[in-house]
Amino acid sequence: MTGVSNLPQLIMGPMVRRADPHQVCFQFVTTRNSDYRIEFEGLESTCQHEVIQLGEALFLHYVIALPISQPFGVDSLIYYSLHDRDKSLDLSAFCYERADFPAFVIPNRLDKILHGSCRNPHHPAKDSLVAADTWQNEQRQSLNAGADLLLLSGDQVYADDVAGPMLLAIEKIITLFGIFKEPPLKLNLPACFSEQLYSRHLYLPKVPWQNRSKWGVGYWLKKDEPHFSSLKAENHLVHFQEFIALYILNFSAVSWQLIDFAQTDCPTLPPKHATQFQLEKDALLGFADGLNKTQRLFANVSTLMMFDDHDVTDDWNLTAGWEHAIYQHPVSRRIVNNGLISYWLMQGIGNDAGEKTLSLLSAFTKSFDGQTWQFKEFDKLILNFNYWHYELNTIPKVVVLDTRTHRWRNEQNFNEPSGLLDWERLTELEESLLSHDKVIIVSPAPVFGVKSIEAIQAMFNFCGQPLLVDVENWMAHEGSAKKLLDTFRREDTPKETLILSGDVHYSFCFSVQKRFGKHKNRIWQLTASGIKNEFPRKLINVLDKLDSILYAPKSPLNFFTKRWQMEVDKHQTKGDGQKYLVSNAAISLIELNDGLLAKYELIHADNQITEFDLNDH
Repeated sequence: MTGVSNLPQLIMGPMVRRADPHQVCFQFVTTRNSDYRIEFEGLESTCQHEVIQLGEALFLHYVIALPISQPFGVDSLIYYSLHDRDKSLDLSAFCYERADFPAFVIPNRLDKILHGSCRNPHHPAKDSLVAADTWQNEQRQSLNAGADLLLLSGDQVYADDVAGPMLLAIEKIITLFGIFKEPPLKLNLPACFSEQLYSRHLYLPKVPWQNRSKWGVGYWLKKDEPHFSSLKAENHLVHFQEFIALYILNFSAVSWQLIDFAQTDCPTLPPKHATQFQLEKDALLGFADGLNKTQRLFANVSTLMMFDDHDVTDDWNLTAGWEHAIYQHPVSRRIVNNGLISYWLMQGIGNDAGEKTLSLLSAFTKSFDGQTWQFKEFDKLILNFNYWHYELNTIPKVVVLDTRTHRWRNEQNFNEPSGLLDWERLTELEESLLSHDKVIIVSPAPVFGVKSIEAIQAMFNFCGQPLLVDVENWMAHEGSAKKLLDTFRREDTPKETLILSGDVHYSFCFSVQKRFGKHKNRIWQLTASGIKNEFPRKLINVLDKLDSILYAPKSPLNFFTKRWQMEVDKHQTKGDGQKYLVSNAAISLIELNDGLLAKYELIHADNQITEFDLNDH
């Protein structure tokens, strides 16, 4: 490991996480421990500091700033600085033009929200967070605060879809910072990462064909079935230290410079993988070049997150059968738990400023025996933790859903997709919506999706292949679909509900109203995906046209959908080449007027803007 004195002090952050009038949470990573604190310009405050050592030279910090005499002001810029005992750390790289310090807003009345999902570092598309930072900088120059909030609704990292060059970078980061390791798993992986490139899926656990049902095709083909259903698992992450290193590389610009990634040579590989390696490396170099700007964005807007499947592994908890195969096998269970523990550390704690999430910290630190992580006891706590979801008491109220760990399992057929929320959580959601005129719901998967695509998914599910096309829409499970739609049809639900979703790698804008009844409520389904990912453009154009034909407003096929009592109107983009579905990588900008949707735009990675016509349907 490189000497600590030769490493920069600040590696990742600062990131402004949860910001409330009574507390503001900051997250950052350093190479040395110290008594860090946050100071505000013109405001008296005190700090609570939690530090989590993850390596010899890797310390994850959460500083929670508390007001001394009166609550922090809301809806106006607050400038801050980061201090190490008696000195101030240099944050000039995170300041917007003509500003001496980074600044953020404690949101109360939401006016502008940035929202997105699906940020795959090696996808050929550019990183839309860079464009979001450019937009935020322009707003600050115009004396506007810019976005009040940045919401990331899933797949902030891709633990199952890892590029070959990224796997080599992960190995270097583990060594560079001396990240503490867990004992090797019984997978017979080759010793060096370079020998594992594009072949890790061969070593991951499988269900032997002899142990499978004779009704399945795999039994008669004598083909073992992998526990992990990701189609891109060639470099799937395995060990805890790999997950931590991936987070550092996804959010830290300096980490790429420290490992001299540009000089990484391609190992000896077959021609197919050698070409793939070079393409992925080129994409990662572009991703790394933009990280300075994405770090600046995180330092200047309160950022909240929620996991989806790729933060852990593809199809995470999609069916009861998937869960049974994974959690009954010690190695598969260990890999999934590593993904969940790393999410808790790098994303989850900041969402509630540690109010509930920090209750796990004592048990986590006891899991390190001085040499390696021993997570056997901690696994029970992390799997039983029930507070990944959270709410913001803003205007409108924000309700962020955990649609991964509260699944409504199909007990008759383990191969059927599980509901995204079980009855208990759906009942809690219903209670959260009551007595509010306006609410924002963050659901990683769209509640009201594209009917033609959901019909195709239903066909695959009928054929017993729900994992092949990710049958994870809300309408795929009878019980959860009915309960949710019944909630939206109630007379005392909000008059205006915005549902922010991602996951699908294309973006769209739907408005929904119930067909019958006197309660005139409107639901907006605003889907933004992906930040750095795209659905194949030619295919999405075909599906767009197919959906317009098959599910036109007067089409009888609408009555065969579970949501036939809801009138779903699709909104086109403005300008030339109007379309309903947009595949180009983007992050969305939601503008509100007194809590009502006023404008819905996509900020693309090339800084172009696409606006949806909210009046056209």
